[in-house]
Amino acid sequence: MTPQQKLKWAILARACDLAKEVPGNVTADTIDELYDNLVDAGNHWDAKNEIRQGEVETGLDCEWSRHYESKAVAAQMPDGSWVGWTYWYGGGKHAEPEAIEWMDDAYDLKLVEEEQVVMVRTFARCELIEA
Repeated sequence: MTPQQKLKWAILARACDLAKEVPGNVTADTIDELYDNLVDAGNHWDAKNEIRQGEVETGLDCEWSRHYESKAVAAQMPDGSWVGWTYWYGGGKHAEPEAIEWMDDAYDLKLVEEEQVVMVRTFARCELIEA
């Protein structure tokens, strides 16, 4: 599946979850039609807006504009892979960052997770402790 198809799958899965339904058989051959049916029914808006915000910020470089703020975000897809895109926000009173097409520029991500132990040191002056 392409990153765009994976996003459609994530939106479809979230819409089905909100409607307490079970999604149909999702494959690379069926996802476009299933998503188009969801859009035609008008049942995609809430799910699409939730997915658009992403699960995590990646810290990767992303597109920018002088009219909106942006950050690179990502989400884990139903198949376990990760997809990233630019999340547009801000822009002032009359702005519509949600109208910017974001799915077309989505990209696959490779994620490496590792557990790290962090040492935190806190110092205080001895005179303050004794007082």
